[in-house]
Amino acid sequence: MSDILLVIQERSASIGKSTVGRLLPYRAKRMIGPFIYMDHMGPELFEKDENFDVGPHPHIGLSTLTYLLEGSIMHRDTLGNVLEIKPGEVNWMTAGKGIVHSERTPDYLRNQKKKMHGLQIWIALPKELEQMEADFYHAGKESLPQWNVGDVSFKLIAGEAFGRKSPVPVYSKLFFVEVKSLSNQTLSIVNELFSEAGIYILEGSIEAEGKNFEAGQLVVSKNSMLPEFLISAGSTVFLLGGEPFPEERFIDWNFVSSSRVLLEEARQRWIAQEFGQITGENDFIPLPNLKPEN
Repeated sequence: MSDILLVIQERSASIGKSTVGRLLPYRAKRMIGPFIYMDHMGPELFEKDENFDVGPHPHIGLSTLTYLLEGSIMHRDTLGNVLEIKPGEVNWMTAGKGIVHSERTPDYLRNQKKKMHGLQIWIALPKELEQMEADFYHAGKESLPQWNVGDVSFKLIAGEAFGRKSPVPVYSKLFFVEVKSLSNQTLSIVNELFSEAGIYILEGSIEAEGKNFEAGQLVVSKNSMLPEFLISAGSTVFLLGGEPFPEERFIDWNFVSSSRVLLEEARQRWIAQEFGQITGENDFIPLPNLKPEN
């Protein structure tokens, strides 16, 4: 019997002037545990006169996880944080009842060629924390648990797995792990903690249940059992999962909530510019004419 529920292929989506590969939400599987949104950015080369610029925009009801493989992003928010995100680091911003942030190429890189490659993820908050105060945490790459098993290296980016715990302050049961292999290796990973899981292939390929899966695919398990898989030499994959919430989650633009009322309130607050201002930012992204997703 197969342990694989479905395979999600990256679909092109636009963020500003950039194109990303969208994995979540997906029509047949909107969430994996609390993971509700997942984009693969790049790899993209920006010319000297091109920059990554996502102006001030709001969030509610979620935590954002930014993990870069190449490039650099300057993060600014209404809590007063101004911080450069570099490869291997984790930016964890919890919106709660509301926050505004911008993401841009740092000033010292704006007039030269640069690359951008990474993952941007939203993790929905538990219902009782959807209206918590906004918070922010930055984890340096040295602070993340890292270990090797032969030719396979592991990095625990967020949550708990393999008897280890990331310093990133998550608010629900989840795990997010980077796995790299120098040679062909068979991995049998017991996901004893949580009931939903998946394997995202960033680079290279894996083989599971006699089938080959390539870069850009998210292999979703039927339950907590990740299938035994052969990871090919030079591959990078991410293991993710967690406990699903009992309540449905809705998405409206950058807002996530178990309540459509809170989504509409957030829309009106943004129209009225009541989320607060980021020091040094004079523009903002206007509310698009979108309907909440079911």
